[in-house]
Amino acid sequence: MVTNKERKTGKQSNNDYSNLKTLFLNCTIKPSPEVSHTQGLCEDVAKVYEKEHGIKSDFIRVIDYNVPSGLKSDMGNGDEWPLILKKIKESDIIIVGTPIWIGNISSVAQRLFERLEGTYSEGNKENGQYPLYNKVGGAVITGTEDGGHFCAKTINFCLYRFGCTIPPGADCYWVGLAGAGPSYLDAEGSKHLYTNRTKRTLVENTVFMAALLKENKISTNLLEVEKKAVAESRKSNEIKWHG
Repeated sequence: MVTNKERKTGKQSNNDYSNLKTLFLNCTIKPSPEVSHTQGLCEDVAKVYEKEHGIKSDFIRVIDYNVPSGLKSDMGNGDEWPLILKKIKESDIIIVGTPIWIGNISSVAQRLFERLEGTYSEGNKENGQYPLYNKVGGAVITGTEDGGHFCAKTINFCLYRFGCTIPPGADCYWVGLAGAGPSYLDAEGSKHLYTNRTKRTLVENTVFMAALLKENKISTNLLEVEKKAVAESRKSNEIKWHG
């Protein structure tokens, strides 16, 4: 934890962050063992987590699992999403990686967020917080066209809607020239200054925030918030929820 003295001087102690768990959810549309450029960038980011902070990362290529469409945490009939969700719940830092397709996140990433919708019904019985509360989110993106910013804001918006905390600079991306061309690994994207800058910013800020939340949980009681909102709405009767 950063002390008041460290905040004033800008100097931080050499804290041990190795107890933090980082999970990369690679939403490439390529099943293993096909080469995934998104996986390549995710692995480069993971190297910084380990080298700078001793944090080891887990990787899941979502398309390798049977994840049917739906809005529940368990769709039954061979649904393997519960296996992925278990890993998500065990992690402190959740990084969603996606290639850019037609200027947007991949269909696999979209399905991941649709399945996370099921966590809304899994609120803590004491305070109503969703399972992703007190976890930190971030985005990793690769592509050969424009769309890095759009995909980053989509991913981070979705993560924070489900409870994640999103620190500043929580996205890292590499985007090649317009039109057909070499992708991240082929273009030696690991030597790109902007990508390396965003890679390290992503790591430093997610680690800081995850360590902060580890010791200082968000105290918001969503059950109390709901009670007050309902009471207020009944009094005014001006805003009706149409669901």
